[in-house]
Amino acid sequence: MAERAFSVSRLPGFGAVAITVLVLLYLPIVLLVLFAFNAGPSPAVWEGFSLQWFPRAWANEQVKDATIRSLIIATAAAVISTSVAVLAALGTTRRKRTGGQTFVYLMINQPLMVPEIVTAVALLILFGFIKVATGYQGLGYLIIAHSAFCIPFAYLPIRARLEGMDVTLETAASDLYATPWQTFRHVTLPMLAPAIIAGFMLAFITSLDDVIISLFVKSAGQDTLPTYMLGQIRRNFTVEVNAISTLLLGLTVVMLTGFFLLTRNKD
Repeated sequence: MAERAFSVSRLPGFGAVAITVLVLLYLPIVLLVLFAFNAGPSPAVWEGFSLQWFPRAWANEQVKDATIRSLIIATAAAVISTSVAVLAALGTTRRKRTGGQTFVYLMINQPLMVPEIVTAVALLILFGFIKVATGYQGLGYLIIAHSAFCIPFAYLPIRARLEGMDVTLETAASDLYATPWQTFRHVTLPMLAPAIIAGFMLAFITSLDDVIISLFVKSAGQDTLPTYMLGQIRRNFTVEVNAISTLLLGLTVVMLTGFFLLTRNKD
């Protein structure tokens, strides 16, 4: 009788451990969404169903300002980081392997490996020197910081797509006297577009959700939506925070679903 292949799902207690992990991961999120529709002001006592907290949150001028600011920063950071990621991915895949290429790959992905608090402190020191020298206090610092942090999130899906693409069409275009720019524009870019959009989505969500770097880099009056929510929790927690969190969660789910649909393997 042939032995069955080993499967971790058949180990004793696997089901119980899996269920426990899922409950610990998702029960807090379910409760947060549930209490966003609470009729009362308590974040822990259910008093009936109501949608009142969503219009109240939107009527709050501070929430509006923080939301608009977050969207501006996230969009700019996503555009910049995705553009840099495309160039970096092309530079690390469409060339012969040379010494030091692994080091370049590690440097591109450095924000993923270094603790975010270290990156935040380093940027705080750097931007402190620039602020003293120039006197500039605008959103540019947040955009630059978010862009640098988001590059690897955009780079990884774009690089993966390039590595999985057949270079035959690019070679054929070159054989037909297409310039490198023409080859990129008419052959590489159309095939790479889904990965670019997916990388943009990941960078956008990463920037929109960031707290640590934003806290260290922002100047007075430059609260993003996550830092505003953190401040509200410290001062006076209201169900408005649940409503805002629910909307952010919904946006994140939509963006990540789009990322999955764009990057899944197709026949």
